[in-house]
Amino acid sequence: MTTTIDGARIARRIRQQVAAEVAAAALSGTVPGLATILVGDDPASAVYVAAKRRAITEAGMRDFHRHLPHHATHDDVAAVIDALAADPEVSGILLQLPLPVQLDAATLIDRIPVTKDVDGLTTTSLGLLARGEQGLRPCTPSGIIALLDAEGIALKGAHVAVVGWGELVGRPLTHLLLSRGATVSVAHEHTTDLAAVTRPADIVVVATGVPGLIGPEHVRHGATVIDVGIHRTSAGLRGDARTGELIDVAGRITPVPGGVGPMTIAILLANTLYAAERGTRPYTVPV
Repeated sequence: MTTTIDGARIARRIRQQVAAEVAAAALSGTVPGLATILVGDDPASAVYVAAKRRAITEAGMRDFHRHLPHHATHDDVAAVIDALAADPEVSGILLQLPLPVQLDAATLIDRIPVTKDVDGLTTTSLGLLARGEQGLRPCTPSGIIALLDAEGIALKGAHVAVVGWGELVGRPLTHLLLSRGATVSVAHEHTTDLAAVTRPADIVVVATGVPGLIGPEHVRHGATVIDVGIHRTSAGLRGDARTGELIDVAGRITPVPGGVGPMTIAILLANTLYAAERGTRPYTVPV
């Protein structure tokens, strides 16, 4: 039978531990603070930021939110980032993506100091990851690692197929997996035979933004499937995998919603705590 991985339960445990550590730090006068920057009024981005802000306050952290209008210029956003970077009460800075078309996300993200880069997306943070050095790691890939660890799924020696080579998930996740001793195969939009890449794998992680891409023809019996995708359809939320068809094929699978999504926010909180306490931190988190 296929086991559904309860990401919400695992994330809740991480958040509870973070909250306990925040409370302990507060006794000595140190309270982590996370600054979220939202530019414009994209409905999905507004929902995501609201969820992050709720999680911040529930963990006992300070909420430093900045909301700029859709027509904000590069200099407008840069000035906000610079002010937050100079504020000692701000432990972490998160620039919500996507940005309006007039703004260059990469340039603005690189203004965030590496010690406050809780999203792990600056060029410096990604360079540290690629070199295997300590630093703050991207939240969703780190959440996937924490999810697998919590389930007792060994990575050392495992064959992992990563489907999707995006900057937010696929690329950093590949480095994290390699650092844990996994053998990693990567598929992307130019892969000619997707099943040939995924079927031999012990773990298949799909993060493509293509609804229902992965089905039983792509997964060997007993493999673990981690579905990062989330799409709103007339039938409700669904992921990049055809979950219903993978029942009794996959050994374990993450649901959508309730799988990887909750882990992303949990790791964001953990990153903010570690940024406040230590400046930088390895990708591993206590689970």
